[in-house]
Amino acid sequence: MTDTGAADLFWWVGLPYLALAVFVVGHIWRWRYDQFGWTSRSTQLQERKWLKYGGPLFHYGTFAAIAGHVLGILIPASWTEAIGIPEHVYRWFSAGAGTLAAILVIIGVVVLALRRLLVPRVRATTAPVDYVALILLLVVIITGIAPTLFINLLGAGYDYRTTVAPWFRGLFALQPDTAAISTAPWIYRIHATAAWIIWGVWPFSRLVHAWSAPVFYLWRPYIVYRSRKQGVKPPEPGTGGRKWRKIGTPY
Repeated sequence: MTDTGAADLFWWVGLPYLALAVFVVGHIWRWRYDQFGWTSRSTQLQERKWLKYGGPLFHYGTFAAIAGHVLGILIPASWTEAIGIPEHVYRWFSAGAGTLAAILVIIGVVVLALRRLLVPRVRATTAPVDYVALILLLVVIITGIAPTLFINLLGAGYDYRTTVAPWFRGLFALQPDTAAISTAPWIYRIHATAAWIIWGVWPFSRLVHAWSAPVFYLWRPYIVYRSRKQGVKPPEPGTGGRKWRKIGTPY
């Protein structure tokens, strides 16, 4: 780690490690003491039309954006060049794919945000931490798409794999290069800061459902709904008619 000021040391070393600690400890606490709250708190019953379009757009766009971050941040440029992908080819591919993913995410999150603000029944189920997470997501999305469009796709380009990427990988090697990230354009620094804050907020919001679906849902038993047969009246309370019956038998 290179010499740097106290502010940069806190911002680019202290904040990431603090966010990671809260992320891990917060999930452990939430799982031990709030398993009933470990859910997305689905509002599908309150409103379906907006969710039908906003949900898939946001989730699929997010998956694509995560894949792009893995390729651009975690994989060094020397590796992509070693398999025959020149830097200019990678830059155009990254900008094009990143723009498409960002458009999907932006449309999805706007639809979901308007749904929460404009549908009274959905708004009534929204906790303050959900608004915080939503605002942070908007900041991350906007500061992610802006440099992709106006710097890398339409502008002169900026090789964040020489500054942001080494700093990020260095955090996990316990050797963060704070000088590299501190020289990056301000929009990249805001993007990184908002992302770390989301990591800290994550365990206390409905974002925890990301670790349950799709993993646990693959083995979750089906919930079967059956309509009551017409003309069949349920027994009156206290008549002894309510008892355990084999599924499918009438009253």
